[in-house]
Amino acid sequence: MRMVVLGLGYLGATHAACMAELGHEVLGIEVVAAKRAQLAAGDVPFYEPGLPELLKRNIDSGKLTISGSYGDAADFADVFFIAVGTPQKKGEYSADLQYVDAAVEELVPLLTRDALVLGKSTVPVGTAQRLADRADELAKDINVEIAWNPEFLREGFAIDDTLHPDRLVLGAFGGGAAEVLCREIYAPIIDAGTPFIVTDPATAELVKTSANAFLATKISFINAIAEVCDAAGADVKAIADAIGYDDRIGRRFLNAGLGFGGGCLPKDIRAFMARAGELGAAEALAFLREVDNVNMRRRTRMVEKAREMCNGSLVGKRICILGAAFKPESDDVRDSPALNVAGQIQLQGASVTVYDPKATANSKRLFPTLDYAESVVEACSKADAVLVLTEWREFVEIDPIELKKHVRHANVLDGRMCLDSGFWIASGWNYAA
Repeated sequence: MRMVVLGLGYLGATHAACMAELGHEVLGIEVVAAKRAQLAAGDVPFYEPGLPELLKRNIDSGKLTISGSYGDAADFADVFFIAVGTPQKKGEYSADLQYVDAAVEELVPLLTRDALVLGKSTVPVGTAQRLADRADELAKDINVEIAWNPEFLREGFAIDDTLHPDRLVLGAFGGGAAEVLCREIYAPIIDAGTPFIVTDPATAELVKTSANAFLATKISFINAIAEVCDAAGADVKAIADAIGYDDRIGRRFLNAGLGFGGGCLPKDIRAFMARAGELGAAEALAFLREVDNVNMRRRTRMVEKAREMCNGSLVGKRICILGAAFKPESDDVRDSPALNVAGQIQLQGASVTVYDPKATANSKRLFPTLDYAESVVEACSKADAVLVLTEWREFVEIDPIELKKHVRHANVLDGRMCLDSGFWIASGWNYAA
């Protein structure tokens, strides 16, 4: 099938490459010229394992082409995916839908045949209905169907999550071609046994935001328990292991530590709260405010623990931060807990050096006043404390005996509880988590 993906950021580039991998003919639309040229050359402007190879293979085969023209898009196909960003509005909790709106405003007037527009972007409930009404106004004697097909990608696993998802969700108004066409688009995935859930657009929109809100709640829950453990002298990891055996709870997302960040969970739960307020249901999601508060409090607590480790003051201390991306296998530093902690520590008078295997360039743009290193050893040189804030495998596998030779004081703060504490302590380190 021929299809168009509007917006080739993280979501769009992944979706376009994966649809081409399934055998479809795909046209990707990217309005930013520099990014478009980079992608057309088979180069991905962000880090996602396996995506550069997948993208280049499908560009070289002709299955995937890239353009900046909505006119090209309108001529190319009758199925369109909206995969543009929906960032948090500045100074507000609500989502900024200007790019989603612009996609519909630019595309629909150019269409000359009946078309299906499938939303992939994460949006507040009610967006599909509003866009459907607007599409009806813009369409010229044709039928433009709007439906929502939310994504559930994990950064670092985006290809697998697209080609082998846990579930596919479609929210359609009924009476249109959305279900038939989606079953054709995703036929190999559905045939492999992936559940295909068909519902109305509002429910599909809420499936995505509800999933993110639940995951955020689970992370903040175990971090709230970690605060109690600190006060009681208990072991939060043992608690997580024990309750994780309960099938009703499960062990995933029960890792206490620095908390969540990135471009999805923080802004999505805030947009969810904002939309609930607009609908008159603010009290229903009041608990999410505390989920957000617990998450942000972890960052402050990490700074406090670093200060305690440095005998009560960070002034004049050399602090090594290992990790800048919000999670491993990503170069995404949006709302990064690690960089937030690094910035706070610097403001308290410390000299801060950051090392991350993939996110250094993005980090420099966001926090240019921090120092950056090209290796673990360089970052840790003469450090008074080492903070592990992203659980990259490279950090998990550090030899503490060797690293001890390069630091001033052997203090390590495990912000992700990912190190072998017994080994580090036996190697002569003052370990805290």
